[in-house]
Amino acid sequence: MKLISRIPLSCCVLSALIPGAFSLAAQADEKIALLTSWYAQAEQGGYYQALATGIYKRYGLDVSLQSGGPQVNGMQLLLAKRADVIIGYDLQLLESVQRGFQAKAIAAPFQFDPQGLLTHDSVTSLDGLKDKTLLVSSSGQSTWWPWLKARYQLSDSQVRPYTFNIQPFVADENVAQQAYVSSEVFQAQKAGVKSNFFLFSEHGYPPYGGILITRPDLISSRKEAMAKFVQASMEGWVSYLQNPAPGNALIKKDNPKMTDDLLAWGVEQIKAHHLIDGGDAATKGGGTMTQARWQKTRDFMVNAKLLNADTDWKQAYTTEFVDHMQVKP
Repeated sequence: MKLISRIPLSCCVLSALIPGAFSLAAQADEKIALLTSWYAQAEQGGYYQALATGIYKRYGLDVSLQSGGPQVNGMQLLLAKRADVIIGYDLQLLESVQRGFQAKAIAAPFQFDPQGLLTHDSVTSLDGLKDKTLLVSSSGQSTWWPWLKARYQLSDSQVRPYTFNIQPFVADENVAQQAYVSSEVFQAQKAGVKSNFFLFSEHGYPPYGGILITRPDLISSRKEAMAKFVQASMEGWVSYLQNPAPGNALIKKDNPKMTDDLLAWGVEQIKAHHLIDGGDAATKGGGTMTQARWQKTRDFMVNAKLLNADTDWKQAYTTEFVDHMQVKP
C-alpha cells in the first residue's frame, strides 16, 4: 500500500492561500471544536493521532474532539455554533444546502465511503439479494439504499430496520445487513459466521466517506485556522496509518468499549481498501475533492429523488484548502 507522505506546508505556501504571513509558534493556539460522526474508532484515527502526537499543537491549534453517535445531530450542532467542524457525509450536506443551511465541505479525508453490505457466504454477488431480507437503518434508507435498490432491482418490501445489533444477521442465513468494513465485518468473523462483504464504492456508489464540514462564516473569518486544520488533520491520517498506537490510546480513552483487535482490523481495512489514499488522493494528495466527483453524487441524488435538480450543489463545498495541499504519494 502507498501511504500519502505529506511534507508540512511551509508558512510561505499557506500565506499564499491566506493574506498575511504567520508563524506556527508565534500565536496563541486557536481553539477548534471537532465533532465526529460516531463513537471513537479507527474511522476517526487520523484526528486522534494529530491530537496525540502534537501535530495540531505544532500548527498552533487547540483541537477538542467530541464523539458523535446515533442520537447526535452533527449538522444541527454545527449550525448552532456548538461545533466548528463536523465529520459528515456528502448526501447529508447536499440535502442541507437544498434546505438553505449554511454549511460547506472543506476536505474529503475518506475518498470512499466505508459502507457496504454484509451477507452470508451463500451470496456471492450483489445480484444475489432478490430473495433476502435486508437490514437497513433509517439513515441508510435515505442514502445508499435508493442506489442499491435501483442498481440491483430490489424492493422496499425486503427491508427491515437495522438497529446496530448483529445478532439477527448471525441467527438467520436469509438476512443481509448494512455494515462498515471496519466494524460489523469484524463482529461477524468473531461470531464465527462465514460471510461476504461488498463495499458499495467498489460497485459504483459515488459519495466520499467522512468529509470535513464547517460554516461559511468560519471559512471567511478563520481562513488561516481552517487551512492549518485541514493540513494537520491529513498529516494525522498519514501518521496514524504508519503507526496508530498514539491515536488508538486516545480512542480507547474516549471509547472504553473499543478493543485493540477491532482497532487493528479497522486500520487494516482502511489500508486494504485505500479509503484514505485511493481515488483522486493517489495523485492529488489526501483530502482532495473534485467537481467531477461531487457532480456524480449530485446526479445520483437527483435521479433517486433525494435532491431537487435546481439545487445549487456547488455551494456545498470549496476546494480552496485542499488545492493548496498537493503533496503527492
